[in-house]
Amino acid sequence: MNILMPQLGETVAEGKITKWFKSAGDPVQPGDNLFEIETDKVSMEVPATEAGVLSEIRVQEGEVAPVGAIVGVIGDTTGAAVAPAKSAPVTPPASICGAPATGSADAPPARPLKLEPFFEVRTPQRNFGPARLAGGVTVTPLARRLAAEAGIDLSHLRGSGPHGRIVARDIENAPQSGPSARPAAGLPGPTADQIKSLYDPASYEEVPLDGMRRTVAARLLQAKQTIPHFYLTADIEIDRLKELRADANAAAPQDRDGNPTFKLSLNDFLIRALALALQRVPAANAVWAGDRILRFARSDIGVAVAVDGGLITPIIRAAETKSVSAISAEMKELSARSRAKKLKPAEYQGGSAAISNLGMYGVREFAAIINPPHATILAIGAARRQAVEKEDGGGAFASMLTATLSCDHRVVDGALGAQLLAAFKSYVEKPVSALV
Repeated sequence: MNILMPQLGETVAEGKITKWFKSAGDPVQPGDNLFEIETDKVSMEVPATEAGVLSEIRVQEGEVAPVGAIVGVIGDTTGAAVAPAKSAPVTPPASICGAPATGSADAPPARPLKLEPFFEVRTPQRNFGPARLAGGVTVTPLARRLAAEAGIDLSHLRGSGPHGRIVARDIENAPQSGPSARPAAGLPGPTADQIKSLYDPASYEEVPLDGMRRTVAARLLQAKQTIPHFYLTADIEIDRLKELRADANAAAPQDRDGNPTFKLSLNDFLIRALALALQRVPAANAVWAGDRILRFARSDIGVAVAVDGGLITPIIRAAETKSVSAISAEMKELSARSRAKKLKPAEYQGGSAAISNLGMYGVREFAAIINPPHATILAIGAARRQAVEKEDGGGAFASMLTATLSCDHRVVDGALGAQLLAAFKSYVEKPVSALV
């Protein structure tokens, strides 16, 4: 039976095998981890669900393969493959493992190997097989795309994959000099060689783009080029919020060791405040969907988390229905798994808005880039003590922070964005109203 590259999300087209837990010839039992796959967002261990022998490994550690490609073959207990190995194009089936065995018309079809529903492939039916060059050399789809982005002539390369196939690492190792070379990730501007020519080679080291950084670069460029951003900024007094947070943390129940069961951060309150603001201004709780706008009943808030090589935005679903302590516990758990690249696609895809907080780094204010298809993202700066004028004309010092709302003008116009930011400010400055 064929082991296929799973799809870890609707927008994931390929995966990288970072580790094989089994070697060719090893026995396999249901539940044994076969290999670890890594995409630009997550890493996941893929288990077997039937017994047999791992008779062939087609995609080695460090290699990338498209969704639906055969990465290995499991044979019966004698090592004979249930499905014969083929180099023909692969079309993704309805489950990750289990292309039926081919053979005589009288032979019963092999039982398909099925994984958990999480790994179900739901991509449209299309050919994922390698393209063939003149002379019989094949090229994987990923290698072909990377070569096109880098301006590399495939006819001049020798493949290092099985049967001389050109794979992604061949493109990454290929020289990219010449007038046709283009920047990685399809970014406009000078080529790498043009930029390198400006510097002494001894003054720098080259850091190749990994999958996450390549994806982040492409998505942010697309966002800035295709989304008509505009920005709204407000200064918000947070003295009452800080007092409420201190009281809540002081009243937190203790565990058996005498430690508090929770410790709320300001960001936990801000997530709930944004969720409630979207409920108060429902027209802003929306995303752009090509030729229409989608408006949501729930406030699903994405929270930007910095990870090695980039960032990811896990989603707090229906945040308007959750207590601040529940949001805090969920956010801590999601952040830890984000940094370990253990999130499931359903935990970071979708959402109706996002929040990004750089206050812990001392950043006073900033404007964030919208994460498509969202129409808004709220950027939070550092709290500071500032002189303010009171209603009676007197002066005093107050704790303030600056919030900047980035808006997609196709969905949220100026007045609507101002209403959303005003609603957020109201919940933050009167935090008790966010708790009822």
